Amino acid sequence: MTFYVALAVFAQEVTWNFFDSQVPPLLRAHLTSTAVVGLLMGMDNLLGIFIQPWMGNRSDRTRTRWGRRVPYLVAGMPAAALVFLLIPQVAGSLSLLIATMVVYAVICNGFKPVSESLLPDFITPERRSRANAVVKIAAGLTTLVAALISILLVDDHPSAAFAIPSLLMLAAIAVIGFRVRDSRSRGYQRALAEDESAGSRIRVRTIILGILRDEDRSRLLLILGIFVFGCAWAAVRALMTPYGQEALAMSRGAAGGLALPSGIAYLAAAIPAALLAERFGRIKVMVGGIAIFIAAMALGTIWQQPTGSYVAFALGAAGAAGFMINAVVALWNLAPSARVIGTYTGLYTVGWASGAFLGPAMVGAFVDLTSWRSMLVGIGVIAALAALVITRVGVLQRNRAAAP
Repeated sequence: MTFYVALAVFAQEVTWNFFDSQVPPLLRAHLTSTAVVGLLMGMDNLLGIFIQPWMGNRSDRTRTRWGRRVPYLVAGMPAAALVFLLIPQVAGSLSLLIATMVVYAVICNGFKPVSESLLPDFITPERRSRANAVVKIAAGLTTLVAALISILLVDDHPSAAFAIPSLLMLAAIAVIGFRVRDSRSRGYQRALAEDESAGSRIRVRTIILGILRDEDRSRLLLILGIFVFGCAWAAVRALMTPYGQEALAMSRGAAGGLALPSGIAYLAAAIPAALLAERFGRIKVMVGGIAIFIAAMALGTIWQQPTGSYVAFALGAAGAAGFMINAVVALWNLAPSARVIGTYTGLYTVGWASGAFLGPAMVGAFVDLTSWRSMLVGIGVIAALAALVITRVGVLQRNRAAAP
């Protein structure tokens, strides 16, 4: 079943990665401010802050013979693939381009927490890091796909370049629609049992108030740490291509290919990040991964050549894997009930999407004030703040474990 969950995530990420890589140059054809480009690239994440928790909770409360997740995927993914095809066709008009971006973002945000919630529905808590590593490998493969398409097709065949991710998404969801019924999952069956014993289903507002009022701030701080590191990671992804063009004098296609070695490094680090978390603890591995990411940003600033950037982005992706493989698992395992797993996935995405919305704009503004050659410095400072927050989560967990 892990394979099908990974396929669902692959289907959603295959267009997102290419979107992050190649839409910024389309916007820059109309806009001169890097901050505005970063803000527009983060707009989809702003929408996610509102859409994803609601959709995660809605899927938690859905009961059908197919289960509570798959119906939303079968409806949403084909629609997103078709809208994605329109992006290069409307790129000549800024207003049409932005409108298409908004429609695409609304649809994708509707099914993103749903697909990711399939994993804790089927996988037990102690095995979730390993399973999530496999899922993240699938997501990482889409980074490689996006980079290869950028290198081979974007400069000469932009419309065909956008068509390939759409076709891959359609093929993946066709398999999922025929093969997956999450009504058979352990999580779905537990939710049904809890419905009978607990009565009414839990609303998003109730869940959020419970987190805010909890004297143990672990869940709240974990979401905050996810937000801060999301700022750093999203800035790398959204601004990597223009960074390669402006700071390293690379072509648009070659700059889009900067993600290729980092995608490979992320894939290589995913399983070790899960195994290390099972042995030493998820929080320790998350903090260690951020430390590696910060060191990579420093290396890229010092060795500011294409080769140095390939190395730095690859090292940074390997470090980021330590955080990204384990962060959502840590939050899932703090959920008090199987009935709220989708909502907790949505709350994870609130933190991540909030960071992804603000991060590119913040770093873009920093670039406007300094220069493109200073971009990695700003990203490293943001990541350091994330390390401090996650370290505090670890302190709270140790104190709770030591309490009589």
